[in-house]
Order: sequence, then structure tokens, then C-alpha cells
Amino acid sequence: MSLEQRPETQTPRAVSAAVTIGSFVALLYVIEFVDMLMANRLDQQGIEPRETGGLLGIVFAPLLHGGWGHLIANTFPALVLGFLILLSGLRTWAGVSAVVWIIGGVGIWLTGGDNSVHIGASGLIFGWLTYLIVRGIFSRKVGQILLGVVILVMYGGLLWGVLPGQEGISWQGHLFGAVGGVIAAWLLVDRDSERR
Repeated sequence: MSLEQRPETQTPRAVSAAVTIGSFVALLYVIEFVDMLMANRLDQQGIEPRETGGLLGIVFAPLLHGGWGHLIANTFPALVLGFLILLSGLRTWAGVSAVVWIIGGVGIWLTGGDNSVHIGASGLIFGWLTYLIVRGIFSRKVGQILLGVVILVMYGGLLWGVLPGQEGISWQGHLFGAVGGVIAAWLLVDRDSERR
């Protein structure tokens, strides 16, 4: 968002951002409800590392969750971080999400444990988090740098999740999602201010 924009153009963008991320999260709840009705059979459509059939899980894994507790834990960070990226526009959010989705999924597929299935939006959330933290470095925009610092202070503790530790938590998803967010910032950030 440039400083030249008038306040009346910012309000509709905020409303649009809230509706979009709210709809995305609502979709996750609908999918989890359907999964519950199917006795959690959808959860088997996640990423199975180094299995050819597990490659398709890259498409589905961020939409699936291992129960309501898993989804609820991802809800608030998804709403906040997704909303902040959507303030830059739907195209930016879609681009960042696509880069994180693919890099995170491929990273899990290559490095995840044998005989495991990886699901959940947390890799996407880690990617959104690192994107917001580092994009100001690439754009050289003071506002984005300051927002990155605030987000680092508020959510930086989550980044410990990229390390192996807790059983049943896909640290690979967190790690490669975070890597995807940095790469998305490098690839997609608006560098128009540098050219001006």
C-alpha cells in the first residue's frame, strides 16, 4: 500500500482482506467437518514423504487438519497473518501462498519421516510469518520493516517450531514453509520504490 493512497481506498481493501481470509479459514472448517463425517479418512490425503502417491498430498495437506484442536490452534495466526498480507492485495496473497505451499510441500516430501503423513496449515502460516518479517528488507520500505519488527516481537517465538522436537508435529512443514516465505518475499516483493 503506497502512502499516496487516500483513506477511502484503504477501508474497502481492509474489508476485502477480512472477507477473503475469513472465507479461507471458513473453508478449512468446512473441510474438517466433512472429514469428521468421513471418520477422518481425508487426513490420509496428506503428504507421504518419498511416496509417489504422496506427491498429490502437496495439494491437499494445508487444507487438512488432525482434528478440531489442530485447526483451532492454526485459526488465529492464519486470520491475522493472512489478513496482513491481503492488505497488499489478493494477487500478492495468492502468489505468496502458492510459493509457500509448493516449497513447503516439496520440502516435506523430500525430508519427512518414513511412513508418516503430514497435514495442516501451519507450514503456510510459517511462510506467511517469515514473508511479513523479511519483505521490508527486500522492498526497503520503512513501514514494512517496522511491521516486520512488530510481527517478529509478537510471533517470533513460533519460529522455534522449525526445529525437531515435539512428537507428532511436522517441523519439516514449519521449516520449509518458513523458507518458502523468505523466497516468496525475495521473488514477489514490490521493488518499485527502489526504481523511483
